Amino acid sequence: MIWPFRKKTKKQIARIEITGAIAGETRNHILKAFKTVEEKQFPAILLRIDSPGGTVGDSQEIYAALKRLQEEKDVKVVASFGNISASGGVYIGVGAKQIVANPGTITGSIGVILRGNNLERLLDKIGVSFKTIKSGPYKDILSFDRQLTSEEEQILQQLIDTSYDQFVKTVAEGRNLDVETVKTFADGRIFTGEQALKLGVVDRLGTEEDARRWAAELVGLDPDKAECFTIEEPKPFINRFLPGRSQSKSRIGATIDWLDFEIKTSGQPLWLYKP
Repeated sequence: MIWPFRKKTKKQIARIEITGAIAGETRNHILKAFKTVEEKQFPAILLRIDSPGGTVGDSQEIYAALKRLQEEKDVKVVASFGNISASGGVYIGVGAKQIVANPGTITGSIGVILRGNNLERLLDKIGVSFKTIKSGPYKDILSFDRQLTSEEEQILQQLIDTSYDQFVKTVAEGRNLDVETVKTFADGRIFTGEQALKLGVVDRLGTEEDARRWAAELVGLDPDKAECFTIEEPKPFINRFLPGRSQSKSRIGATIDWLDFEIKTSGQPLWLYKP
């Protein structure tokens, strides 16, 4: 497809935001944004990440698409870590060849977590029980009405360990570090942007504006004149007439969104910072 403003976009930097917990909706939006970058031939991306992480598979898909843009389309990418870029946010971030973080950015939390809910005692108190018919001994693993068996714990631990190894290898590859070096700080701990710089997780300390200027320099644009074009998700039809609506989410609404994420991802391995 030929875009009428191709010459203009070649002098602009595409700005893409990754905010909140990473799951299917985030993945879909980011992959569409990457497609727009490719079609409009933006020379560079400013990837602003403000996320505690999310599901493993979605983070991996975003990372893979980001790497492809750089390697096959020669798009330059600078990641800017905001207030928090942890766990899955780090996984995606190391897909960029250049990373900028604020000195006080909360980052790290390199590790994997899997959560299940055990409501067995509560169900006993209210007199509720379940009868499960299954094809194999592990088909109802992580069921909320009983405790895990020792064999199930081993299975899940192996799953987590495999996901963890994938995470560590990706960070090592993206940041040109030895795997054993990454393991010294990839134990789930969080650290500041300043500490991340010393560890080699980020390249520079600075603001989003510093990251924008760096992206402009990488593609030969004047940092003082190069503009950013933010690629956003299309707003719901009603929001076009009520612009304040999209900004009116209350603290209760945010809590509901988080609970919805927890329910949807229950039993899935997560690269997620959980304070």
